[in-house]
Amino acid sequence: MIFILSKLAWAVQRPSVLPLLLSWLGIGLIWARRPAWGYRLMVSGLGCYTLILLLPLNALALLPLEDRFSRPAEPSRVDGIIVLSGAIEPDLSDDRGIVSLDAAAERMTETVALALRHPQARVVFTGGNGDIMPGGATEAAWARPLFLALGIDPARLTFESESRNTYENALSTWRMVQPAAAEHWLLVTSASHMPRAVGVFRHIGWNVTAWPVAYYSGHSLRTWMAQTMDERLGSLDAAAHEWLGLLVYRLLDRTDALFPAPRLIPCASLPYSAA
Repeated sequence: MIFILSKLAWAVQRPSVLPLLLSWLGIGLIWARRPAWGYRLMVSGLGCYTLILLLPLNALALLPLEDRFSRPAEPSRVDGIIVLSGAIEPDLSDDRGIVSLDAAAERMTETVALALRHPQARVVFTGGNGDIMPGGATEAAWARPLFLALGIDPARLTFESESRNTYENALSTWRMVQPAAAEHWLLVTSASHMPRAVGVFRHIGWNVTAWPVAYYSGHSLRTWMAQTMDERLGSLDAAAHEWLGLLVYRLLDRTDALFPAPRLIPCASLPYSAA
């Protein structure tokens, strides 16, 4: 129920959609002979889009998330690599018969690069289908042929295909892998998603090392202004989704902190006994 409600609420709350809904509501009120409120709402919606076009609001929202975990020095020993779903379009892949990657494709390409540099490491892909309607294609099903085509030994690969969100990613993968306390695992996901992901993994007792990829923002004015309107809307949606997700996960006790940060002293993995 929480999963379904979160999907429905996000469908209308996202920054790329809410201003449009406000504008249409304003038009409806004008037709209903309530012009004062109608014009206010319509101008508010159009004003939001104008601000997104003129100001780097998406970068300002993303930078604290993407800068929270910087890329560490690559460890000499890596026992395993976990890559979170979110880079594959499973339904489009099914429709076209070839793996279709989205803007987070670096989750997959960086995982392959890490796997080639650390041939002893296990590679775990976690993620099924996050749609409300069940029964669709899973990302894990399409991750397998992609990794095999890029030269990863199938004996090293593990796929978890039932999880629908970050919390289920972490819990299902922990139960499947059962990592030892002394093992070193890298967590690969988008930089903006890393704070929430690390917080969840820590909460279940798995002290992974963050390996952020797929940055959507930079620190220079040039990178701020070079993005098109659709890119700004998409990255603003991503930022809003993460900020809201951090708050909700903290309220649901699914993460170890409201805004998880790097730890100076590594902790060993601890057993988790959640049902």
